[in-house]
Amino acid sequence: MATITPLKKVLIFGAYGMLGHDLQRTFPYAVFRGHDLDITDAGKVSIAIHDLHPALVINAAGYTDVDGCEEHGDIAFAINGDSLVHIARACRDTGAVLIHYSTDYVFDGTRTSYREEDVPHPINAYGESKLLGEKNIQENMEDYRIIRTSWLFGKHGKNFVETMLQLSSEMPQVRVVNDQFGKPTYTADLAQKTSDIASSAPGIYHITNEGICSWYQFAHAIIPNVVPCSTAEYPRKAKRPVYSVLTNTKTSPMRPWQEALKTYLKERSS
Repeated sequence: MATITPLKKVLIFGAYGMLGHDLQRTFPYAVFRGHDLDITDAGKVSIAIHDLHPALVINAAGYTDVDGCEEHGDIAFAINGDSLVHIARACRDTGAVLIHYSTDYVFDGTRTSYREEDVPHPINAYGESKLLGEKNIQENMEDYRIIRTSWLFGKHGKNFVETMLQLSSEMPQVRVVNDQFGKPTYTADLAQKTSDIASSAPGIYHITNEGICSWYQFAHAIIPNVVPCSTAEYPRKAKRPVYSVLTNTKTSPMRPWQEALKTYLKERSS
């Protein structure tokens, strides 16, 4: 198991996204790459990794528009799936540890919770593309950590919390589905936990804030004027799993999502 210290080089892809900004705070000594590097370009990725020769590569880049993935599957599979072939191979060839973020949507939601070793079965294009990325990593290197997470919210990007706050100010009632369940996750907490995972054994990890809720229950903790509705009443392009609850069996738990949300709301208003 590798121990990552400031004396060792770290390379972060997707460093200017919502999670990426918090990773910058956790790994301030890292090299940050964002839109200046197309991770689907095998040659440029290989050069970036081979030239720096980092001890750790963190891939926080991804196409995360769940409904958009249904319409633009070619883009989703190129970014979330195919790019992990050359990222993994370059990490393998240089001896770098790879940390990559996957999703609760690799599961179909027919069970109330999922452990790390459970067999994935995605029901939408986003989940399929992320599962392909997982497989491409596993087939091309050994020293990886795949972090599955869910329902991200953070200060530096569009997220559910900000959407609820905006809608709450624009309409008398906000309708949110009450029959899809998961675990909200604060990107600042996830970034901090990533540092621990870097020094843990290779494998798949389920990392979320603790506590299960529906989207409605999550919204009710954010705004006062929310009312429940069913998924059938709020159709979307991509089918969502009813339960996408990730169970962490490998590391210490993170704080409850309610506490993380309070921190987020306090920090965004300060």
